Amino acid sequence: MRGSRPVAGRHLGWTAEDLATKAYAKYWNPVLAPLAAHIGAALDRGGVAAPLLPPLADAARSMFSAGGCLETGFARTPDGGIRVAILTEMPGVTPAMVDWWFGWHGDAAAKYKLWHPQAHVHARWLVDPPVGARGRARYVGRTSIVDEYIGSDLVRGAIRFVPPVELGFTHPSLDDPRSATIVCARIGLAERPVDVGYLAHHVRAVPGGSEMRSRFWMGGRHIAGRGINPFGAAGAAVARRTLRLTESDARAVLVHCAEEMSHLARFLPDICRDFG
Repeated sequence: MRGSRPVAGRHLGWTAEDLATKAYAKYWNPVLAPLAAHIGAALDRGGVAAPLLPPLADAARSMFSAGGCLETGFARTPDGGIRVAILTEMPGVTPAMVDWWFGWHGDAAAKYKLWHPQAHVHARWLVDPPVGARGRARYVGRTSIVDEYIGSDLVRGAIRFVPPVELGFTHPSLDDPRSATIVCARIGLAERPVDVGYLAHHVRAVPGGSEMRSRFWMGGRHIAGRGINPFGAAGAAVARRTLRLTESDARAVLVHCAEEMSHLARFLPDICRDFG
């Protein structure tokens, strides 16, 4: 994965001023919990056969039921892409809280850093959400421009949140945010009009909290130009020829997602109660 150049003034961690002035400062915790045992087992196992992780076109059939496919692991695809799956237990969290979080954190770097204090650097909306929008309406249709470390690479991404139906995800449970939600996005490069993949985080209520099933489909056939920019098509053609994602890239995505989602679960119920 190719890194981006740092921007002056953007940095990991909170400053003393942040700690003294942010209303949500008590939720700043730079210490991550150890990775869950099933994450470690997936990393020890290494890459798996790509058919064990459904392609995007077939993902809906496995996303809405437990045990439908390999829950945690990664694979490389023949076209130079990767597929990654992560299961995260989220005690005390409801699907509606996850929708609230995705709409709430994107307007300030300090909020974004709460989510992954050892990797998140900066975040802003490309266009601010409508005043008064709540839940899914606050982030679906918006693009979040983020600086974050994926492994040791600083990446500047454009995360365009899209309606789940755009990726083929439909299910009656999604009509009630107390029962389930699914966060879907097109993953792109912020510095060039090129998209490189897709993500989906399906959250369903279970006794005592929620389970999140995260999926990433990146590289290979998923690389495309963004919008009508003529440079996007040319850039995508070059990227398809030269961007070959590696096992190291897949491992980095798996670890990053596992860390940020488990860390989020530790404080989300309380911060949602205070600011939701």
